[in-house]
Amino acid sequence: MKQAVEKHKDQFIEELKQYLRIPSISSLSEYKGEVRRAAEWTAGALEKAGMEHVEVIETEGHPLVYADWLHAPDKPTVLVYGHYDVQPEDPVDLWDTPPFEPVIRDGKIYARGATDDKGQLFIHIKAAELFMREYGKLPVNLKFIIEGEEEVASPHLGPFIEGNQERLSCDSVVISDTSFSGKDQPAICTSLRGALALQMTVRTANSDLHSGTYGGGVPNAVHSLVSLLDSFHDDQGRIAVDGFYEGVPEPAEELRREVAEVPFDEEETKRELEIEDLYGEVGFSFKERTGIRPTLEINGITGGFQGEGLKTIVPKEASAKISCRLVGDQDPRAVYDAVKRHVEQYKPVGAKVHLEKFIQADPVAMDSQNAFIQAAAEAYEDVYQIRPLFPKEGGSIPIVEVFGRVLEAPVVLMGFGLPTENLHAPNEHFHLDNFTKGIETVTQYLQKLS
Repeated sequence: MKQAVEKHKDQFIEELKQYLRIPSISSLSEYKGEVRRAAEWTAGALEKAGMEHVEVIETEGHPLVYADWLHAPDKPTVLVYGHYDVQPEDPVDLWDTPPFEPVIRDGKIYARGATDDKGQLFIHIKAAELFMREYGKLPVNLKFIIEGEEEVASPHLGPFIEGNQERLSCDSVVISDTSFSGKDQPAICTSLRGALALQMTVRTANSDLHSGTYGGGVPNAVHSLVSLLDSFHDDQGRIAVDGFYEGVPEPAEELRREVAEVPFDEEETKRELEIEDLYGEVGFSFKERTGIRPTLEINGITGGFQGEGLKTIVPKEASAKISCRLVGDQDPRAVYDAVKRHVEQYKPVGAKVHLEKFIQADPVAMDSQNAFIQAAAEAYEDVYQIRPLFPKEGGSIPIVEVFGRVLEAPVVLMGFGLPTENLHAPNEHFHLDNFTKGIETVTQYLQKLS
């Protein structure tokens, strides 16, 4: 298929530009119409590729897009998942070019959604189109389910999967929403951490108070919040919430070896981040801390006066946003309960604390020796001339666990992004070499499965 990819790549890139021009920001209500336009554009691209039963499916939020081609008897059925929604473009002033006006520089296409996930999703649509153009058929049965709410934690896709198991039934789920380990090193992620995100709000008095009149005599909401946050970790970098580690496995030596195979330069990382040292749980490497160990991170704090100058008050309220990454058999519901008990135990005198949960997702792990994953590894090796690694990603894609559990099918995370492509940040981009090689790799993969 290499020659076919080369023949059509300019056309495919121009179509990708069209896709990237749609500001399908799922988290902002004012973009609802643009999100729908992206769903309809996706459906049109699937029809153009020769898929059948193409449907824009309504939900209580943004639409799903479904399509299939099921004319390969006695061959496996592959379900491709991706998302057409994107993150907000903020801060716009840090972009070198407008985020929804894609441009190509130095072999990279710059736009919001370029690598997360329109560019990677489009690889699969174009791979299917090439098969239909060249042969008039696919080597396997193929289904697509594409959502517009991944960036807001997929609230409606999970229930849809639960209610449409027969329609989505498959032998394997393929997702391209991850990255290589390095520029020339393909990777198939074989574990994702679960997630729990919440906000903790501390309240004391019924109003802000003058610090000259009341300071030193009444509880301070900011002091109380800081005290609580400090209680979450001990001086060894370990999370000090009783019951937090329930379900966390002791890493097997084989797993630690697999993690260690992924290249990592500590000194280069410190230079890039302009920090003096790394930090984390004593007894584990950076790659283990960020891939196979759980975390509790403070994502933001607010409270008291934050305007220009000074306002001498005792603040009545302060809050923090907190996120946990979970591993093994940790249950986000049980972790939330453990945090709640910890807060009740350690809250300072005079503090009233309220917790609000935003996101919860179970951890997921895949067997790198599974036949569908090994076929993907062979396809990468055919195209890139190097065997992929099997890293453990620290991030979370909550819907992966749902696919695997409900459909009882192995999930293959065939990413084509790079860690340096600024996903969720200004100047997001996608290397076009991986776009074209990605199409070639996916065609190889489907042929191997046949």
